Amino acid sequence: MSEVEKTRELVLRYGWNATAYQLVNPGIAHWLAGDGDAVIGYVRKNHTRVVAGSPVCSLERLPDLISEWESISRRRHDRVCYFGAAGRIMKLLGGRPGYSTVVLGSQPVWNPQTWARTVDAVPSLRQQFNRARNKGVRIEEWTAAQANGNRDLQRVLGQWLATRGLPPLHFLVEPDTLSLLEGRRIFVATMPAPGGTSEFARAPREVVGFLVMSPIPVRNGWLTEQFVRGWRAPNGTVELMVDYAVRAVAASGSTYVTMGLVPLSSQGATKSESNPLWLAGLMAWLRAHFRRFYNFGGLEAFKAKFRPDRWEPIYAISNEPRFSLKTLYAVTAAFTNCPPLLAVVKGLWRALRQEVSWLINGTRRARIDLSR
Repeated sequence: MSEVEKTRELVLRYGWNATAYQLVNPGIAHWLAGDGDAVIGYVRKNHTRVVAGSPVCSLERLPDLISEWESISRRRHDRVCYFGAAGRIMKLLGGRPGYSTVVLGSQPVWNPQTWARTVDAVPSLRQQFNRARNKGVRIEEWTAAQANGNRDLQRVLGQWLATRGLPPLHFLVEPDTLSLLEGRRIFVATMPAPGGTSEFARAPREVVGFLVMSPIPVRNGWLTEQFVRGWRAPNGTVELMVDYAVRAVAASGSTYVTMGLVPLSSQGATKSESNPLWLAGLMAWLRAHFRRFYNFGGLEAFKAKFRPDRWEPIYAISNEPRFSLKTLYAVTAAFTNCPPLLAVVKGLWRALRQEVSWLINGTRRARIDLSR
């Protein structure tokens, strides 16, 4: 059994954290416990082992496993940061001497069994669903075999990535999941292709979006890991995909769904959960001025309109008395897979190229209009 297969087996047995299944993604290193009953997924940057969520093991095994893992890390002169921590590991390590905890944001949570009643009562959502349906958008679930290597899905993914402000991020937000669909569920949006007949049911159909969900086995739930919208997708397409997918997992008996972390969100946090002043100031500045690269407020508003049952705070826990700039740098590097400053420079270059492209296209359209 390969390392990834063993990791998947352990995640399906013990995975509690919302990001547990992402341990099978490329680029994540695995530390398998000697007894074969636990795994830790991590990325090593700047002498810091950034753990994906928390160790995957039984609840009883967790304290001893953390002690063993951190002892090994110290021998390599590495600190450890559990990124995306919540629940069980937070109860174990949060507030313990020698550890520092910061709030990363929060994730919205629903019970799929009551989803339909909640969503159907929101007029703005019904309007979005109807906008997409009136354009002929239809959602269906594909098998992994159907989706693996599908060129239409790859095309839509490429279109979506081209609109992102930053180069593709990795670690817990790996964009290319289309070759890693074993155990996941994928829902695909199609609409009548250009030049087709006016009757939607008979028209050739074009893929315009897709949504990937990964399992959270111990919580009988799912994470909406990725929702991708192509250039031709009409308004309401993503909302319709989300609604279809959650109703589908509800029909399978699931009782927990989350759309994942909204970075910098204060939803669900208590007044006692405050970050160091330097980090709180940096986060406030990023939320206010980093919109060109990552629209934190827009992401929060999108997820909030589905009326979550609650918001769960998500944390980073580091085995150091005070959360340091060095640890923050390592966490950022885990996502960018390169020096963070270089990622920002690449993002600025992408933004400049996009602005020039829009300017050229706008000038061309104006010339065409004047010549008519």
